[in-house]
Formats: sequence, structure tokens, C-alpha cells
Amino acid sequence: MGRNPPAGRRRQRRVTGPQAFLLTASFLITLGSFAVLPYMSVLLHRRLGLGLGTVGVVLAVASLVQFSGGAFTGALAGRVGLRATMLIALAVRTAGFAAFVPGMAHPGLAVCALFLVSAGAAVYLPANKAYLVEGADEADRPRLLSASGSAFNAGIALGPPAAAPFVLGSPAVLFAGVTALFALVALGHALLPRPSAPRRPSALPAADDVRAIPGGSPAPAHHHDGPPPFAVTVLSVYVFMFFQHYLALYAVPRTSATYYAAVLTGYACLLVVAQPLLSRRIAALRHRDAMAVGFGSMAAGTAVIAVGGYAGIGAGAVFMCVGEAVLFLKNDLEALARSAAAPAAVFGRQRLAAGLGAFGSAVAGGQLYAAAEAIGSARGFWLTVCLQALVLPVLLTATTRHRRARGRPHTSEPGIEHSPTPRQQQPSRGETKPTAE
Repeated sequence: MGRNPPAGRRRQRRVTGPQAFLLTASFLITLGSFAVLPYMSVLLHRRLGLGLGTVGVVLAVASLVQFSGGAFTGALAGRVGLRATMLIALAVRTAGFAAFVPGMAHPGLAVCALFLVSAGAAVYLPANKAYLVEGADEADRPRLLSASGSAFNAGIALGPPAAAPFVLGSPAVLFAGVTALFALVALGHALLPRPSAPRRPSALPAADDVRAIPGGSPAPAHHHDGPPPFAVTVLSVYVFMFFQHYLALYAVPRTSATYYAAVLTGYACLLVVAQPLLSRRIAALRHRDAMAVGFGSMAAGTAVIAVGGYAGIGAGAVFMCVGEAVLFLKNDLEALARSAAAPAAVFGRQRLAAGLGAFGSAVAGGQLYAAAEAIGSARGFWLTVCLQALVLPVLLTATTRHRRARGRPHTSEPGIEHSPTPRQQQPSRGETKPTAE
């Protein structure tokens, strides 16, 4: 018995065939999507002749659809199942990419195609994550979700350079190739088995109720006392998207386009490697400690970017990568642990939270950057973002504690159970309280 690892530990290191396929599909889907989507502003403006104002509105609406539409995934998966939900989403996305082929001669059709692609992404991504974790041990979730994030980021890193030779010269060829790729991936999804039934009572406590002990096994700590994951996700994406949206405007004039591209590629590669390696440590953190590490890293990153130059921008990107790796994974794990809803619904709400954060960042960021340039100090923009990364999490935590101290249940997180169910209220001696999935 001493020489053989427990069955649970063997199971934690095993990736099933369907899970391996979904991880591969995550890479291919993101590869195909990011062969197209980063170039949409160029295609809509230069190829189809839409004005920049119109292009901005189209892309803003498409982004909102892509993020907020995930809130409907849980309801759809509850009716038709996760596999069928993914197939429907892939069918919509495949139709969208196919519509781009004739859409390169018809602006209205191209805009409709973009909205189809965005709607398909909104439904697919939460269902993909839910299928990965459905039926898996709770201790396996950090590994699976971090592997999924790595697969997506690998596709993000490789998609744009793979498509660059075709974007302006032969866009129809590019869209036809992406359509064929999505059709093949959809065919593979049709062969997936139904996901395993979710595990009910688990011997493991929720993510915020564990601390790491030797051997990587969790041990009980305390109850959830931090802000709801939905609100933290909104704030995480809000701060992060300043970096995503405005680094190019700042970095290219101060370094070069080549260096900026190298920073983005290095960032994606670092995230691909780092998050799986850190996944168990991230899972063992309390949520408030993860907030301190994540937002602290983002604050450090934006402060270093403000210094400017090759070294400052490169080092700032590394800090931002650490912040993303910690916060984005921990928020998903915490949302799963705190909610009694099905995983598809949880991930759908997390996508909605990300959309709200991205939307707020886009609205505020343009105004802040314009104001910083007007006074001749683009560095002031990054220092303002740094200040927000330090202050806003503190304000969110203080607001949450104040509301709880007044005895009012917090309702910002949809689907949270604030009072124990009859089955959970008084566990018998020796019985573990079931963890809500």
C-alpha cells in the first residue's frame, strides 16, 4: 500500500481521451479564430471601405455579443446537453466563417458573419470548460482549466502570424481554410461521448477553504470571506484590458513594431508554460491572497511599463502575465466552488463578467489615454491604471465586508447559495459537508 499511489492521485494525473481531444480542439479553434479576428478592423476598413467610426461600433457590439452571450450557455446545456451545445455553437461559427467568403464583396454580409462568429464563441467556450470539468475530481480542476487556458493562448500566439500572408492578398482563401478547420473540429465533437455525471459530495473543501499541505493535498482552512468571484472577474478583466488594448499605442513609437510583436509572442508563450506549472499553487491560495498577488502583479506591471523603453515594456509584460495567470484561473475555480449551479452556467456567468470588465475598460481607457496624451504624458495613463489596480480591489473587499457586517446577503454573484440547503445544514458526525459544484 505504501508503494502504490492512491487511486484518486492516479486519476488526477490522467487525461481522458475526450479531454485530450477538447484541449486539442481548443488550440485549433483559437488558432483559426485568431487567424481572422485580429485583422477584422483592417478588413472592414481597408478592404470593405467602412468608416473607422462604424468599424469601432461593429467591433464593440461583436465583443459584447461574444462575452455576454455566454450567460445563455447554462440554459441551453440544461436542455440539450453539453455536447449538443458545443455542436450548435460550432455550427454557428462555421456558418459565420463561411459567410465571410462572399462577405468580402458585401459589407453587410461581412458584419452579419462577424456577429455569427461572436455568438458561436459566446456559447462554445463555457460549454467547452464545463465538459472538461464535468465528472472530474475537484482536485483535477486546476490542472484541466490551466491546460485549457494554455491551449487557447497557444492558438492566440500562432494564429495572427499564420494568417498574415493571406489577410489582404487572399482573404477568401483564409476564410475558406478556417471554415474547413471548424467543420473538421465540429465533426470530432460529434463523436464525443456524453460527459460523466458530476460528482456530488466531495471530500475536498471549496477552493477558498483549503491550504496546501505536503504532497499537494488540501486541508480545511476557513469559509469564504472575500468578494464574489463574479465581481473580482469584472475587475480583473477591467484592469487587464488596459494593457491588452493600449500597449501597442504606447510601445510601438517608443520601441518598434517588431519588438512589440516579440513581446506579445513571448507573453503568450510564457502564459502557456507558466499557468499549468503554477496551477496547484494557485488553487491552494485563498481567494483574497490570489487577489493580492494578481492585482499586485498588474500594478507592478503597469508601473514598470510607465518607465518605458525596451526593458520597462518587456518587464511590465512579464508582471502582467503573472497577474493574468493567477487571477483568471483562481476566479474560475472560486466561482465553481461557491456556486451550486451547473459548471456550464458558472462559466457562462464568468464570461459575462469578463465582458462587463472589457466593456468598462474600453470605455474608460479611450478617455484616459486621450487625456494623458493631451497633457503630453502617456506615462500618466499607465500610472493611473497602476493606481486603479491597487485601490479598486481594496474598495471592493471593503464594500463586501461592510455589506456582510450589516447582515445583508451579497447578491452580486448570480447563482450563489447564501444559506445551507436542508441536506447541507447539519452533517452527521464523520460526514463531510458536500461542496457545491
